[in-house]
Order: sequence, then structure tokens, then C-alpha cells
Amino acid sequence: MKIRLFLACLFAGTILAKPAAYPSQKQFQKKLGKDEQVLHALDRLTFGARPGDVERLKKIGLQKWIDQQLHPEQIRENPSLDAKLAPLESLRMTPMEAVRHYPPPQLIKAIAAGKVPMPEDPLLRATVERIIARYKARKGEDTNDADSELEPAKPLREVLDPVELWTLRTGSPAEKRALVESMANEKLEDMLIALPRPQRQHLFAFAPTGVRRKILAMNAPGQVMAYDLLESKLFRAIYSNRQLAEELDDFWFNHFNVFYEKGADRFLIPEYEREAIRPNVLGHFRDLLEATAESPAMLFYLDNFQSVRSDLDAKNQNRKAKRGLNENYARELMELHTLGVNGGYTQKDVTEVARCFTGWTILEPRKGGGFFYNDKLHDKGEKLVLGHVIPAGGGIEDGEKVLDILASHPSTARFISTELAQRFVADDPPESLISRMSQTFLATGGDIREVMRVMLSSNEFWSQGAYQAKVKSPFEMVVSSVRALGANVDDAWALANQVANLGEPLYRKQEPTGYSNASSEWVSSAALLNRMNFALKLTKNGVPGVKVDVTRFDTHPEKAERALLLRNATPQTRSAIHKALAQEKKQTPELVAGLVIGSPDFQRR
Repeated sequence: MKIRLFLACLFAGTILAKPAAYPSQKQFQKKLGKDEQVLHALDRLTFGARPGDVERLKKIGLQKWIDQQLHPEQIRENPSLDAKLAPLESLRMTPMEAVRHYPPPQLIKAIAAGKVPMPEDPLLRATVERIIARYKARKGEDTNDADSELEPAKPLREVLDPVELWTLRTGSPAEKRALVESMANEKLEDMLIALPRPQRQHLFAFAPTGVRRKILAMNAPGQVMAYDLLESKLFRAIYSNRQLAEELDDFWFNHFNVFYEKGADRFLIPEYEREAIRPNVLGHFRDLLEATAESPAMLFYLDNFQSVRSDLDAKNQNRKAKRGLNENYARELMELHTLGVNGGYTQKDVTEVARCFTGWTILEPRKGGGFFYNDKLHDKGEKLVLGHVIPAGGGIEDGEKVLDILASHPSTARFISTELAQRFVADDPPESLISRMSQTFLATGGDIREVMRVMLSSNEFWSQGAYQAKVKSPFEMVVSSVRALGANVDDAWALANQVANLGEPLYRKQEPTGYSNASSEWVSSAALLNRMNFALKLTKNGVPGVKVDVTRFDTHPEKAERALLLRNATPQTRSAIHKALAQEKKQTPELVAGLVIGSPDFQRR
């Protein structure tokens, strides 16, 4: 701990004294050299260079490589990624299917006790029957205790032989993992059911992915979707050959943020990212905007599924809780998704837009239903949005007209261009670049690929002002560390927990703003200490599911710098590492690599 605190103090002054986010405007006029351009491309358009990436990029050629990244469909995907994603089946399900496959434990217990009838849905019924068959019937017993468990039909001693029982209770983590990997599926499920919940959770730490998912399905079925989402996001960022598309998936999900912990959204987000975000990351902004507007995940998160014309229940004396207009989505649509906070709209516009989207709802939202337009709930009156008259008597097209207006508005062009430039160029990007990107946005009907092309062919992007001017977010820090070390990731759950510990719990940003693109959001002395702790833990193979081959590295800091930073460290960083190593009796490759990964130079991109 002393070395980590010592380094954090040394490094904090380095990274805080030189805020990378604000280079001078003159620096944006200074062109990078050819080698710097290659490193810059890997810093900004990927989640960090892997061993050999520099050579591969040079062989392809910088411009051809960029063009390939702008057309990810032309890039053959990494077969290793496909294999790692294959077990994550909830990501391929509809929300309805997810509900059917992962019924909550309370439902199972209530049905087993005879207090709730079997579900009418045949698939859900079959799932429940299969689970209950593995438990002893407890008819009429109290099922209100959330911590209580049903008694398994087969006790553990009948499921496992004495040797297997001994391994499960006293074996090493490797021996326990080997045991569960060797079991037939039916025997494995019987064993997991027979284990008390704490023992199942203990097994979770070192079990393979398939077993982990089964444990979650028994302890907390709703968390299976979270597990699959986190695994997928980390695996894609680490292993995908379509790196720019993954960068943009992260960018657009934060731009159109949805909070996982809000009710039904845990069942809705996999479909949201799969069908609304990912297919549109380099398409037309208008298509992306409509895909998010019609997504049940967004409709539920920002409450638009409850928004109805204001007079709907006015004369209904039998309805105590009156329904009405909800402006949450309308406000965020203009402030965060399109025009920006200073985009020229008024509170009156917010109300009018909310009226246009009445009736945009969800079919059976608690069960994960799809988008549904209910004309009976829609406000049919005339609306005036940003000076545009939307005639009375309309239906779903009222909302579609609003999306047309917003997607083609100059304020939207500027707002989206600014956010993209802040993500990929600098926290305070040059006005000249934003202006050209905005003009392209308007001229091409919001073609995101063409806006990106303008940015990536600009002098400002390939300038000293942009080079190493950003600080990595926790997600970028963790993924780039794994990629730089050439680590093998069998299970990404622990890595996702590390991202959360560093301040960015994925899919769990409660505010609709999403996580920030600004470096200042992630820079502090405490944050740097936590990053150093993670780096040293990672290089010492202390993160479960991740294997680092430390024999690739040397005990000489300069060699580790070239291998991991792909450039020489700054004098301040090199001096701090030497001072830290001088306090240690033994200099090991994993220690040296950890110090480089935890350094301020590695935090910049």
C-alpha cells in the first residue's frame, strides 16, 4: 500500500498540473509526425493498442485502416469474440423471452407453495415446472421471506459422491472449477439447487461462465441480463476487430443513456442496445433518433409510456389516480439528445413536444412488451414546435414530424458535432472543426459516417493539440490495460467490477446524461490511486478470469515503457517509477509493468 500511495502522490501532481483537456489553439495547427499519427489513431479510434497493432496498422496503411473502421461491415470479426459471446444467450432474446427464461425466485416459491397458479404462458410454465420438479413441495408454507429457500428434492450427499463432496468443500479453486466443468448438465443443476445460497455464491467466484449464469439464475434471475451485458461489453471492447464501431457504441449509449436498475429496463436494455444503438452507430442520426424514441427501454426509462393527453381522465369519476401529460422524454429529447441545453427551445416547446408523443407507449411494459402506438391516448390538437405548426387531427406522425424537425435543426448539428469532437479530439475542440462537422451534418441529412470522416481527415484531429490530450474513462482505462498487456480474458465479470470500482458502473448511470466525455470528470488524486491499485493487481494476475503472461516484460522500466506505452515515458513519469522501484527490495516484471500501466502517461490517450 505504501508504494501505491507514494506513487499516487507523485503522479497526481503530474497529471493534475497539466490538464490534458485544454491545449492551446496554436497546438491544433501543429501536425503530428507519421509515427505519432499511427499511435494517435490507435489511442482514439480503438480501446488501446494490442501487441503488434502498430505493425499491423502500418502494413495496411493509415488511411485504408481508417476507411475500414468507418465501414465495420467490411471487417472480418475476431472468431475468439464470437466464441466468447456465444454463451450469453439473454443478449439474443426478446424482452418477453427473457422474462420467460428467468422468472424471479419469489414467483417460483409462491407457485410451489400453491399460493399462485401456474403461468398461462406455455414457455414460462414449462420453465417453472422444470425448476419446481427439483424441489420438495411445501404447500401452504409462508413464502414471504425473500431469504428463504425451497428444500431441494435431492440433498447434496445424493447428488455427489464422497470424493466430489470433499473437493467441493476443501479443494482449491482450480480443483472446484475442474469439478463443475466435468459434470453433466443435469447433475450440475441438481448440485447447484442442493447447495445453500451462500455456498452457491462462493462457487460463483471461480466457476466458468456457464455455471455462473446458472448460479445467477437461481439466486437472482434478473441479474443474468446484467451479467451478459457486462460480459459482452468488455469482450467486444477487448477483442473486436471493429474497434471504432465499439467506441461509437459506447458513445451513443451514453448519449441516449438508459438506466439498468429502473424496473423493467433490465429486461429491455439488451434489445435496446442490440436493435436501436448498435445498427445505427455510423448511419443517419434521424434513424438512430427514431430507433431510440420507439425503444421500450427509452419509453420506460423516461416515462413516456405513461404520457397521455391531459384531458383523458378529466371526466372519469371512477379513476382516482388521474393520468396526464409527462414531459420527461420531451425535455431530454431536446436538451440531451438533439438541440442541447442552449439549443433555442422554450418550456412551451417542451410541452408541445410532449403532446406530440402522447400514445407512444409499450404493450404490457411489466412483461417486456414492444413499442405500441395507442391512438386513443394521443392528443389530437394542433401543436407548435420550434415555429413549426403540426396540424390538428394527427396521430403517430406528430411525433415523427418532431423527430424530423429536431434531426435537421442547426442546433442539433452543432451539438452532435461538438460531442463527437469532445470524445475523439479534445475536451475543448477548435471552433473551426465543429463548424465544418456541423455543415456536413446538415448537408448529408445527419450522416454520422460522413461527419466522422470530416473529423478524421481534419488537420485538427492530426495535431499536437489533440495528441495525448484526453484522459481515459475508467472503462477505457481497464480495457486498454488488458489490451496493452495482451492478456487473455476467460470471464470479464471481475473486470466489469473493476470498472465500477473506478467510478463508472456500466449501464448504471442513473441520470439521463450518461457518462461524461470530459477528462475532468475522471481526474483526481483518489482516482489515480485506485487506478494504480488496479494496475498492480492486474499485472500480478490478481483479477479473476484474466491471465497476464508477465514473461513478456522486463525488469527495466524503459523496456516496459516501450512495450506498453509504445513511446518513451515523460521524464516526470520515468523519475517517479525509478523512485518507487528504489523502495522495493525485488524488482519483478509484473511490478514494473503495473507501475507503467498505473502511470499518468498510460492514463492519457
